[in-house]
Parts: sequence; structure tokens; C-alpha cells
Amino acid sequence: AVSWYDEFQRLYDTIPCVEVQALKEHNDQVLHLSFSHSGCLFASCSKDCTVKIWSNELDISLQHSSNMRPYNWSYTQFSQFNSDDSLLLVSGVFVGPHNSSSGEIAVISMENFTLLSRVRNKPYDVFGCWLNETNLISGNLHRIGRITSCSVLWLNNAFQGIESENVNVVKRLFKIQNLNASTIRTVMVADCSRYDSPDLLLDYEEQLAASSTCPVFDLGSDSEEEEAKPKPPPEPAVQELPDAGGVPAEHGLQQLFDDIMEGRVRPAMTETELETKVAELFVRNRTKPPEPNLLPTDSNRKTKYLIFTTGCLTYSPHQIGIKRILPHQMTTAGPVLGEERRSDEFFDSLDHVIDIHGHIIGMGLSPDHRYLYVNSRAWPRDCVISDPMQPPPIAEEIDLHVFDLKTMKEVKRALRAHRAYTPNEECFFIFLDVSRDFVASGAEDRHGYIWDRHYNICLAKLQHDNVVNSVAFNPVEQELLLTASDDTTIKVWRSPRAMRIRQARRPQPRKLLFSWLMNQKS
Repeated sequence: AVSWYDEFQRLYDTIPCVEVQALKEHNDQVLHLSFSHSGCLFASCSKDCTVKIWSNELDISLQHSSNMRPYNWSYTQFSQFNSDDSLLLVSGVFVGPHNSSSGEIAVISMENFTLLSRVRNKPYDVFGCWLNETNLISGNLHRIGRITSCSVLWLNNAFQGIESENVNVVKRLFKIQNLNASTIRTVMVADCSRYDSPDLLLDYEEQLAASSTCPVFDLGSDSEEEEAKPKPPPEPAVQELPDAGGVPAEHGLQQLFDDIMEGRVRPAMTETELETKVAELFVRNRTKPPEPNLLPTDSNRKTKYLIFTTGCLTYSPHQIGIKRILPHQMTTAGPVLGEERRSDEFFDSLDHVIDIHGHIIGMGLSPDHRYLYVNSRAWPRDCVISDPMQPPPIAEEIDLHVFDLKTMKEVKRALRAHRAYTPNEECFFIFLDVSRDFVASGAEDRHGYIWDRHYNICLAKLQHDNVVNSVAFNPVEQELLLTASDDTTIKVWRSPRAMRIRQARRPQPRKLLFSWLMNQKS
């Protein structure tokens, strides 16, 4: 700021905290909001199984509504415009045979609102995302055991009409093993080329001086293979096998079975512990090593990061996985199953893992893609997870962590104010959004919240009558914010400064009357 007065005026006068409109066209819970990059349109998803497109003019108005029930959807849950705003990705829950639920992604043209393609997406809370203008990422899940599975991430062309049998419309990106009932969810893409011109550069030294109690997640280590592998769950009651480097997985499995048969493993392993141990031994020599030098450099500016929630101890998402997408992987051209793999590269490893030590319930990128904001509900300190199907209890207070994706370090202070009350098995996603100066989030306490990104202070609470599921800043005008709630409404919030400007633009009744009288006289 140029002066303290200018900064005070910014914090007081430009926060979108004045309710100007309540949109009530949905007839069930509103789950998600997303703006187009131009800021002229936004989309809303709801439990009423519609995706609605709204025009953002002086007064917001409904432009189109698509009902997804004819496609056997239960509800719509997420949407995202592609980079040139010509296509809209819509993610929902699909009802399959025998009432089984999975996910599906639909692509809608913004030119005439026609449905262009549909792609299966499993599990449904992968959501999906755009990689570039015409290609989107979806997920699939293959069960290997009771608590072991394999997540496959696919690249899909938005235009599924096949002009030639030699033109691919899908390509496999990554295949990742999941342990202890965990799965990959909530995928998003960060563009490394935007890091060197950040909208706001957070001052780490200042943060450190202000608070020294929040732990730092430094992802650098001497061994890249070590940092990429999730830490195995603690097994104090089970005898650990000696980990001889370079020993083939088959030998390790044989050793494990011999030890069990001859009674050398004490106390006896449970079925869950045995499955996890076998999966770890199998994957040891069947995984492609991580990409070297993950941090962006001049030579890999075109690289993008695939970011998602995952885990290694329990089914609740408690880790953030980061996987580099190389330039040749950004198109569906080439073999459908991706580049050729050796027999010892059955799975892909993660390039980085951030352990949150809590249940992750929301993620969002800053507009420059430099910072990752994460909503989480913390586990008790020093908790031990012995059963992956029984995660630790989670805090009611939500922590909003901030990570610098250029350095892979956490900003020192977590943002707090909002709360959630549902237990692990009922926990749901609360979408957050980040603008140049502010970060906003929903909460289960019937409020939306706005913080200042620089000072880490809560600036406003936005009232609803039920849970606030999603928030969205206009990407062109951060003094306009939308909030979506279980109360079936979308509320529109503007700053005091924007309200004064809008009122000045509106014609006054006295002036209209005077103009009419003058016309009558003439």
C-alpha cells in the first residue's frame, strides 16, 4: 500500500460483504459455483440435478438450465469452464445398474448449450478438470483387494465424435496404487508457467516472525524415491521385515509367507495388515520412479502439475499428491494406454506428497496458480491409526493451509474462523476460492467467510440459512462474490465501493420525472 489510509480503505471498502441479490431458481441444495474466465457467465450445480448458466450483468439473470436426469444422474456437483470459455465441464453422480452410483462428466457447448460428450468418472468425487482447451481429466478405480485398489487417470478429448479409427479420443495418463482403502479424488491442474508473475507474493519471513507454532511441510529430501512413496502406516504390533535394498518383490513376498507359516510373525497379522503388507511388497519393484527435478525451471516452464487428494493410512483423504504432466502427455495422440512400460513400471509413483494430518475437505488455487489453499479438519495430535476403516475423529474447526507450489513449502500461518460438524463418514467437500487479494470459503456454520491473503485476517462473515457449500469470486472483479447453500439459494455479494458506483449509474426517479415533464411540455 502507498499509505496506511489506502490500505485501511482497501480492507474496509472493497470487501464483497453487502448482499445485493438472492437467486432462488434451484429447488434443492446448491453444491457448487464456477465463473467463466471472462467473468460474464457463471454456472451452478445442485441436488435438483440441473446445471444452470447465469449471465452476470448489472442484475444477474438465468440464461440456460440443463436437466441431467434423462441421463440417469442423481445430481450435479461440480463445473468448470475451459480456458476460452467455449465449453463447460459438468461433473455429477450417475446411477448405474442395480442402483450402484458412480460419477460421470458431461461437456456442454456454450455456443448453443448442446451436450457434446459424456465420460465415466469413478469415484464421483474425482470431479474432473480441464487440462487444456479441448482435453479433460477423469478417473477410474479398479479394486485389487478389500482395501487395496488402483486409480487410473485418463485424458479425454471433449469432442468424442470419431472421424477416423486412427484418431484417439482417450489416453491413459497415470496408474497409481492405493493402500488402506484410500483413493485419488479432487483432481486439479496447476500451470507452472504463471509462477514468475504472481498476483501476490506472500512474505514468508514476516509470517515466520508472526507465528512459529505451525509446522512446515518441507518436501525436499535427499532421496527422491523416498519422498515420493507415502509413509507406510505404523505397525508396532507386527514384526517388520528387513528391507534389503534391491531385493525383488517376489523374494519379499516369499519371505513374508515363510515367516507366517513358520510362526515367526508375532503377534499374528490381521487380514487387513496382511493385505497392506503384501501390496507394499508387490509395489516395491513394480513402480516407475518419480520424475527428477520437480520444481519448475527455465527448461520445463510448459510443465503442469496434476494435484489431487489421496492417502496411505485410511480412507479419508489426508494427503495431497502432486504429479508432473509433461508436454507430450497433454494430448490424446499416441497409444491409448500411454507410453510403453517395462514390467517393473506397472504403477506410477507420486512426485511429491504433502501430509496434512487431517481430513481434507476443500482445495483451491490462487489465480496465478502459485499458491494452493487447502481446507482440512485436523486429527488429534499423536493419534495412531490401527484400522484404515476407522479414521481418527476430526476437529470441528477448519484449518485453511496455504502452500507455495514453487518452493513446495507451507505458509507459516493457517487461516481459521469457519467450522464443520459432520463426522468422517458423512464429511463432504466445502469449496473455496481465491482472488488477487482475498480468499473465501464456505462452512457448515451457515456462513461464508472472507480472509485477506496478505494479513491472514478474517474480514467478513456472510449469512445463510444453512450450510454454505461453495463460494466464487468474479475473476475479473474481485469485489463480486457468490455463495451457494443448502438453503437452495445463491447469494450475490458486492463491496460497499461497488454499491456506490452502481447506485450512481442508476437513473434517479426525480430525474426521470423531470425528463418526462419536459417532454410533455415540448
